[in-house]
Order: sequence, then structure tokens, then C-alpha cells
Amino acid sequence: MTQRKRILFAISDTGGGHRSGAEALQAALKLHALGDSFEYSTIDLITATGLPLLRSAPGLYDQLSTRWLPLFDLLYQLTNGRRRIDTLAQIAYVSAQRSIRRTLESYKPDIVVSVHPLTNRFIGHSRIAYNMQFRFITVVTDLVSLHTAWGDLDADLCIAPTHEGHDVLLAQGMPADKVVYAGFPVHPKFTACTLSEAAARTALGVDVHRATVLLTAGGVGSGRLKELVIALHSAYPELQLLVVTGRNAALRTELQRIDLARHVHVYGFVDNMEVLMAASDTVVTKAGPGTLMEALVMRRPVIITEAVGMQEHGNIDFVVNRGLGAYAPAVAQIIEAVGSLMDPAVHADTIARLGDSVPRDGASRIADIIIDQLHVSPPLPIKKPRMPAILNRRHEPKEAPTRRVLNLSMSLLERLREHGGLTINWRRRPRKKNRRANRNGE
Repeated sequence: MTQRKRILFAISDTGGGHRSGAEALQAALKLHALGDSFEYSTIDLITATGLPLLRSAPGLYDQLSTRWLPLFDLLYQLTNGRRRIDTLAQIAYVSAQRSIRRTLESYKPDIVVSVHPLTNRFIGHSRIAYNMQFRFITVVTDLVSLHTAWGDLDADLCIAPTHEGHDVLLAQGMPADKVVYAGFPVHPKFTACTLSEAAARTALGVDVHRATVLLTAGGVGSGRLKELVIALHSAYPELQLLVVTGRNAALRTELQRIDLARHVHVYGFVDNMEVLMAASDTVVTKAGPGTLMEALVMRRPVIITEAVGMQEHGNIDFVVNRGLGAYAPAVAQIIEAVGSLMDPAVHADTIARLGDSVPRDGASRIADIIIDQLHVSPPLPIKKPRMPAILNRRHEPKEAPTRRVLNLSMSLLERLREHGGLTINWRRRPRKKNRRANRNGE
């Protein structure tokens, strides 16, 4: 019996989009490969490093993206450069190399699919340093504003979700033969959902005939959702609202206690988002790429309320420049945008533009690429392992500390002398007592 190929998805749970992307690709692969042709595993490679800050990355991200957003944006800017991210990744890799190596070797993957920018260089360094025989591709899950960490020169392929993202990767120095545009990895259940608005509303048990807006603030249920629900209900009393609070149980309870009409429905964390979107005329959401692309794949106009971090700013431009919805950061602007999209002509024109802008089969296309890569032999170890200099010294024979310091000092002095930066008098200085004797005429 032929051994099944092993596919390892490398992610980090910093936000929900990376794991959702990996799950979407697994679902697409199962459809393409007729079920059990492959073995699938998903690992949070950032926490697996065991390093003090990185092992707390998911919780740290939640704090930074909700309470300390200016600091989050500053860190994004400070690290957004190829040399900077390469250096930082190498420094972290020096301490985490053994944990990363053990993790990768324990799964014995035939291909590693990275769905997070910060896992890329760890995978690339390990594959080269230890001659690991697997294919390595990156699936980008930001749309336009791509951090340079996404583009790793050691990856075999880097898959871009948009044409704009494809161009950014090339501008950042990725070779053209390594960058492929294939669309965004939206779960196949969204493309497979064929429910009409009426059928979806019937399935949810909500009013079939009312204009309906879906409001979601992401898995953690952050944002100004309560204020927005009250304002929309006040501005459009007949409008049906489907409100998803995510894992924020306190917010859900708070909204349920408010005296709202029966056609305002509040949900917690859901696993039937495709039905909720099918039941809606318009989706109001943050600029997170996951929910945003799910709505666009379902051919629903979107109203973006805010961007969490600089990496989401390009998502706003993607929607606005293509006429796929609106950006409305203030409550009054959201009310105006909802009113505009309630106009049948405006709504129909927006949906028509969606058909030309967003492919519905991104996950399927990427699954095809992954399957093709499994039939390509891993790269041969034809070059010397590229490891940080400090890491290479770990494998050199150890020498006495005093001699090592002396050798390093002499080497530095020689380099300075060779470049004219230092004049060295190599003659031994006379001892103090001899100089004293010379002064006394002895």
C-alpha cells in the first residue's frame, strides 16, 4: 500500500485568520484528493519555539491589537524590511533551532505550507541547515499591505491572494518565478453554499421579507458593536439585523438585555457564517481579510468599519478602489452607507463588480498547487547550510575562553591595521624600573 503524503500547515494563532486559512486548504484538499489521500497536521510553530515572548504570541497579539494598537503599528513599521526581518529571524532562530528542528522532524512532512509570515524563515533556515527533504510554500493571507516577512527567498513558492499582493511581493524582491496569484483561501463551504436569501433566512428562523444586514466584529467580538447596533436600529427600525459577537459572551449578554425589536438577532461564536451571509443583503465588518473575503466570495457588498493594524489598511483600498462596498469609520457614515446599499440599483451594481474582482475558487486553486508540489522532488542540498555566524560557532571545536578572547582581539587589531585605521607598535615597552634607571643615568 502506498504511503500517504504528509502535509504540515505552519501557523500561529495570532488572530483567527491563519488557522481558518489552513482549515480552508485542508477542506479543499480533501475534496480534490477524495478524502484520505493525505495526512494533515497543523502546528503553531511560533509558540512551539518555546521562546519567552513568542510562546505567548497569541495572547500578546490580542492585547496589542485591542489595547495597544499604536505600539502594534510601531512594531510593524520597525520590522518591515527584508534585512531587518532577516536579522531578527536569525537571532530568534539561534535560540529556537532545536525546538523547530524537533517539531519538523516529528511530523516528517513531504510539504510544509506556511500560512503565517513569522513562520517562514524558521522553516527555511531549518530546511537548509539540516538538509530536510520537503517542499516549502507560503500562502499569503493579507490582501495588499504585505509585511516583508511574507516573502521568504528560501520558499519554493509564494502564493498571493490578490493581483496587488502579487505586485507587492515582486517589489519586495521575490523572484517572479516563485510568486503565483491564485486567490484567497476561503473555505469551500462558502462557495458550495447555494441557498437563496429566502432559504437561508428560513433556515435561520428569521423574517424572510425584511432587508437584512449582518454585523460582525471578528472572533473576539471587539469594536463598537453595541453602539452600532443601537444606532442602526434607531435609524432603520424595520431593518433586520444579524449580530455576531464571536467569543465575547459578555457583549452578547449585554445586547440581549437591551430592549430591541424581535427582528434584531444576536449570535455568539458561529460555525455557519456562510448561511448568515447568504441570508444578508450587506455585511458590516472590520477589515480583517478572512471575514472580508468570505463576504466577497458570497457576493455580498461590505461596509468596513475599521482596520486593526497597518497590515489591514490595504484591505480598505482593495474594497473602495474596486467599488465593492464602502469604508465608514464613524457610526454616522455606517448608517449612510447602509442606506445607500439599500437602494436596489446601487446594490445590484456593486454585486456585478464583485463577479470580476474576487475569484470564488481560491482555496481550490491553491489545493491544486499543493498537490502539484507534492510531485516535485525536494531541492537537493547543493549549497552549504546558511546559518547565522553565531550559530556556526556552536559547531566549532571549543577553545579556552582566554585564548578565544585573545584570538578575537588579535584578529580585530589586524583588520584595523590592514585598513589603515590603527598604527600598531609591536615593540615591547621597557619595564618601569628600567626607565627609571635610565632617567637617573644608571
